[in-house]
Amino acid sequence: MLPEVETWDAMPDEATLRPGVARLCGELGVDPAGLVRFAQGSRPVYAAGDLVLKLFPPLDGDAYRVEASVLAAVSGALPVATPAVHAVGERRGWGYVLMSRLPGVPLDKVWPELSEADRDRIADQLGQTLAALHIVQPPAIPPDDWAEFVARQRAACEQEQRDLGLALEWAAQIPGFLDSVAFRETPQALLHTEIMREHLLVSQDRQLSGVIDFEPAMRGAPEYEFVALGLFAAAGDARFLRRALLAYGYSDGELDSGLRRRLMGWTILHRYSHLSAYLTRLPPPSTATFEAAADQWFAT
Repeated sequence: MLPEVETWDAMPDEATLRPGVARLCGELGVDPAGLVRFAQGSRPVYAAGDLVLKLFPPLDGDAYRVEASVLAAVSGALPVATPAVHAVGERRGWGYVLMSRLPGVPLDKVWPELSEADRDRIADQLGQTLAALHIVQPPAIPPDDWAEFVARQRAACEQEQRDLGLALEWAAQIPGFLDSVAFRETPQALLHTEIMREHLLVSQDRQLSGVIDFEPAMRGAPEYEFVALGLFAAAGDARFLRRALLAYGYSDGELDSGLRRRLMGWTILHRYSHLSAYLTRLPPPSTATFEAAADQWFAT
């Protein structure tokens, strides 16, 4: 069966993992002969014909239940496809989700060859998809208390960013900048939280065709969603971000400095935030301030 894993450092190599995966496939009625592991991703994920088997080591806790419950909630509710769940369960502490494999190519693979018209269309479709996602009734997934989650992130984020290598001149600005941001009081929505090119599928005719990888989903403030949209899907492309936000439902006048500052605030508070990495991979701000970073990274 699947080996026990207590830490990420102890993640078994493929030779150790594969026999247990093959046995699990046999139990689930999936032919293990054609198993192919995807090269990318932090978790072991295998293609098996028109199915995908995603494994969650014990350290992941209930992440597999989150993905399964969210996929059930969004089934048929979005204008693009999402994986259908075929089986979900646990073996020796490992969670698993067996789901359908969606057609399409990840957006990051085709981005360089897309025309401006292609990118415009995909941005529009993505904005509409996120609007549809945010009106789906969220299943019972974390956090139980959004305000408590935000408070906890706020209390820890300066030290966490220092530990991740953020320069002192930036880290020292965090408390004051967050105090200056007027976050909106909004009802909780169902959030994907990792809307990035790798998780968006594109069809041969250059349409947005699917969204995958829902295990980091949360219930929370809708604008928290747009951190990944800006940093990883648009990734500095102001035209793409603008079109996606307008298609989502923002008016032209709402794409202002207040929105950019709120999105920068959520970037600092995001549970996977890594500001020092963003400063190296995204267009550099004009000055070493979060106001300038907001204007650069969330430009529309």
